Amino acid sequence: MTTVETKRRRALPAALLAAAVATGLTGCGGSSDKLPPAAGSSGSGETYQQVVDGAPVAPDSAIPAGSLMAKIKSRGTLNVGGTDAAALFSLKDPVTGKVTGFDAGLTDMLAKYIIGQPHVNRVQVDVTTREALLQNGTVDAVLATYTITPARAKKVAFAGPYYSSGDAILVKASDNTITKVTDLNGKSVCTESNSTAANDIKQFAPSAKVVLFQTNAECQQAVEQGRADAYVLDQALLLGDAARDKNVKVVGQPFTTEPYGIGVPLAAPEMKTFVNDWLKLIESDGTWAKLWKATIGTELSGDAPTPPAIGSADGS
Repeated sequence: MTTVETKRRRALPAALLAAAVATGLTGCGGSSDKLPPAAGSSGSGETYQQVVDGAPVAPDSAIPAGSLMAKIKSRGTLNVGGTDAAALFSLKDPVTGKVTGFDAGLTDMLAKYIIGQPHVNRVQVDVTTREALLQNGTVDAVLATYTITPARAKKVAFAGPYYSSGDAILVKASDNTITKVTDLNGKSVCTESNSTAANDIKQFAPSAKVVLFQTNAECQQAVEQGRADAYVLDQALLLGDAARDKNVKVVGQPFTTEPYGIGVPLAAPEMKTFVNDWLKLIESDGTWAKLWKATIGTELSGDAPTPPAIGSADGS
């Protein structure tokens, strides 16, 4: 459901009561204007920049002549569709101009793997432009909390999945009574209208009272003000809310599944194989986990999760 540019709604049949699972992060709002901390600025382990600096570089044998990778290496820049407004995933520092986060770090490391340096040209994309920019060659890849679906896989190829998100729960920072989806039974739970989270709440917590609001900001404020006990939406968006406003927190793990993939051109099948091999490498050598700790792990406690198996999503 998520894609890093703007949270896009998955439409439901008109007869269903729909609500809240967004697909991008630039819509992240809240009652606070505070920016999230710089990625990797807190917690233990390596900082964001240390993780990127320590990332591997591909051997020449992995980049055959005539491949898209060879074209990128010769150009000296990886053109990537993404965003700069997704807290924890890809957010621009207004002072330094540097973009950091989990997706941003993967982007930098992929560029380094191909070129030898993290030289990236970020092209802003949204739900209407991602496939077209890959198809016309404007970008070499799209890395933007881009959910893999069979329908999208008819237009672009997907490497990965590299991360699995899904519906999660946001509560007041002081609330320790709700830690998992079954705790929502008997509670007032809000979500956005015109998407699918309301049905997910009814499925996993059938006695919860579902309250619909139009926007992310309204849902977050309802929790802060006690008009709702919890807010359910895609974890990626909720983590952005919690990063901006310490009056709320995200609890538990996602209880639905949204596999994020790296979009690459269908016309360059070697790029999909190359990116999949790179993902396997950074997952096996611990780099993926280090990046998670330096970004998403600044808001989620505990060890890094196990990455989803490459090729496990329908459409990957």
